[in-house]
Amino acid sequence: MRHWLPASLAIALAVALSPLAAGAALTEGDFYIKDAQDFVDLCSSPESDPLNDAATHFCHGFLSGAWQYHQAQANGPKGVRLVCPSDPPPTRNDVIAGFLTWAGAHPQYMTEPAVEALFRYLVERAPCPGVAKGDKK
Repeated sequence: MRHWLPASLAIALAVALSPLAAGAALTEGDFYIKDAQDFVDLCSSPESDPLNDAATHFCHGFLSGAWQYHQAQANGPKGVRLVCPSDPPPTRNDVIAGFLTWAGAHPQYMTEPAVEALFRYLVERAPCPGVAKGDKK
């Protein structure tokens, strides 16, 4: 004997489970950033996600840390500046939004380390004069 769900119950289940189909909520494991896609997932978490605040802060912190490292190595005796932002420089929110747009258009880089993909974007956005794209001298 077959049992069928009433249509209203089936619709209610579909609506309730639709967030799972669209993508599960973030977990603590998502913060280990194994590749650029993990970074994109954290930086684009929906406000409704219970870990959204932590993901947003992590995203900003990762970006700030990567930038601070670039600045430190660029100012060293053999430093090479790869990124030369405008004056005034863009805000972190602008950089993150731009990166997320760029990442959507460049899925081939989402398996790279997050910092590599981030700097691919930054070099495209604000290359330094005399430093060719991808040239790390």
